[in-house]
Amino acid sequence: MNWSFSYPYFAFVLKVMIYILINHFDVLISVHILTFLQLFAMPETVLGIFPDVGASYFLSRLPGFFGEYVGLTGARLDGAEMLACGLATHFVKSERLSLLEEALVKADSSNPAVISSAVGEFSHVPNLKKNSAYHRLNTINKCFSRRTVEEIIIALETEAAEKKDDWISSTIQSLKKASPMSLKISFRSIRKGRLEGIGKCLAREFRMICHVMQGEINKDFIEGCRAILLDKDRNPKWEPSKVELISEEMVDCYFSKINEDEWEDLKLPVRSNLPAYAIAKL
Repeated sequence: MNWSFSYPYFAFVLKVMIYILINHFDVLISVHILTFLQLFAMPETVLGIFPDVGASYFLSRLPGFFGEYVGLTGARLDGAEMLACGLATHFVKSERLSLLEEALVKADSSNPAVISSAVGEFSHVPNLKKNSAYHRLNTINKCFSRRTVEEIIIALETEAAEKKDDWISSTIQSLKKASPMSLKISFRSIRKGRLEGIGKCLAREFRMICHVMQGEINKDFIEGCRAILLDKDRNPKWEPSKVELISEEMVDCYFSKINEDEWEDLKLPVRSNLPAYAIAKL
């Protein structure tokens, strides 16, 4: 099956998403409200892609190495876990949302502090489930703090050999189901994000996604979409088939500029009207 992507259309959609993120960044980074209905996951590695739209920025800032765990395995987090790890700031019961809406209308303010205070009056802290991955943060830090994906898998397998643990076994299986190339570029992207602002993360991820869509380095995204979304056989044939077969030079290619006129790097608009705390994150 041959797939083709229209670069102008793809670039337009992605740039619109980035425009929304940048132009409303002062509010987005301040208040994130959840209910019991919310779930969070970034399963891109099983599709042959990588966590994008700023994921290398916010995942790298989760406690310890929880972001590497979430980004590489595609683990699903519920509202309590999102609140605990910092992906959300407030948890509001669904039946109180209408009251919260009334309070926000009454406050009539775009000041993040005022909004946060209003939301805080209706929020509470839910308990983590007994089997929550966040209870495994020590093990996650021990394994996902390693320098390479290969070392992470070895560390998890060592843990599994020492004790029977369904969570560890499931985590290993999640990594082995994912595209090896996706694991490698996702891991490097998140690690780079630890030292970069949101602007640099978005620009880098845009360059990476251009390489993915171009398909000259690797075609795992096409294969992942076939196996998961089209044929639904859930049996993708990744190439290369193992992380050990992927050199650092191959990974480097995803972070390099594409030297073709139609593939441009992302240039973010200058925003001088943002509050200081928001500008500091760009």
